[in-house]
Amino acid sequence: MARRQVRVVGAMLQNEQGRYLITQRPPTASLPLLWEFPGGRVEEGEEDAEALAREIQEETGVEVDVLGQAMHTHHEYPNYDIDFRVFHCRLSRPTDEIQHLRVHDHRWVTLEEMSAYRFPDADAKTLAKLLDLDN
Repeated sequence: MARRQVRVVGAMLQNEQGRYLITQRPPTASLPLLWEFPGGRVEEGEEDAEALAREIQEETGVEVDVLGQAMHTHHEYPNYDIDFRVFHCRLSRPTDEIQHLRVHDHRWVTLEEMSAYRFPDADAKTLAKLLDLDN
């Protein structure tokens, strides 16, 4: 039987102070209370940028401008594979406040501060690439 393939998009959403948005998964979600780049699954027929803007709006109530792709990685979980693409983004309206509509919490952090948070494996792999690129 073929393994399930899940296409996921995430945002490197940077604010005017140069910090990145990370969100905490709800306690009832899979991989509960882990931190991640905001985003989610790409639905059938959606483009990556469209899915990312939709997911962020649904989770945090803010609108974003999706810019270029920052990176792409693949991660194998025990029961499925993740095709994970991360995009540079910015808030469409920088004064909008992050809401906790479908996230448990959020933080604006530097790349260096991200190591203090526990991420799912696919996000952690992306973070490792980002930190290596930054050196």
